Amino acid sequence: MTKQNEKGRQKALTEEQRENLLQLLQTRFEKHMHRHPDLQWDKVQEKLDAHPEKLWSLNEMERTGGEPDVVGYDKAQNEFIFFDCSVESPKGRRSVCYDREALESRKKHKPENNAVDMATAMGIEILTEEQYRALQKLDHFDMKTSSWIQTPAAIRKLGGAIFCDYRYDHVFVYHNGAESYYASRGFRGALKV
Repeated sequence: MTKQNEKGRQKALTEEQRENLLQLLQTRFEKHMHRHPDLQWDKVQEKLDAHPEKLWSLNEMERTGGEPDVVGYDKAQNEFIFFDCSVESPKGRRSVCYDREALESRKKHKPENNAVDMATAMGIEILTEEQYRALQKLDHFDMKTSSWIQTPAAIRKLGGAIFCDYRYDHVFVYHNGAESYYASRGFRGALKV
């Protein structure tokens, strides 16, 4: 029996989807070697072949406009780290509030979804502030958009959530009500393989 997510999409790729995704990821990996100068694609593919469920998550990242790429390797855990590397916040993940509690608190004009639930359904994690800052050292992202990041519990308890963008050659961290949503704000994810 094939696993499905809450929207009914199977959590497995067809052979054709798998091959297309691997080719796309390899092409992106080779085009952006500055993001992972000491890593080799064959080692990444070896890990992906051993964890097909991770390919499904990467496909979800790609399908929603994230353009995932390898940004590092965790030696202690023996895992490659993928982040969404689209220039702007992924198009298929914008206009969402922060989490389910925020979504349910809205009385009018509710967005269709929230960042935390979307990330969970995709099998990824929303970037932390530290991860977001590390990503910005590789290239410049979110120069016209912004991205929700993981919000500390103390801030969330008070009704807020935080997001980041890149302006004036700096990473800015801001706050907003967690129930807010904007056409130019989405979220970026991380996946370890």
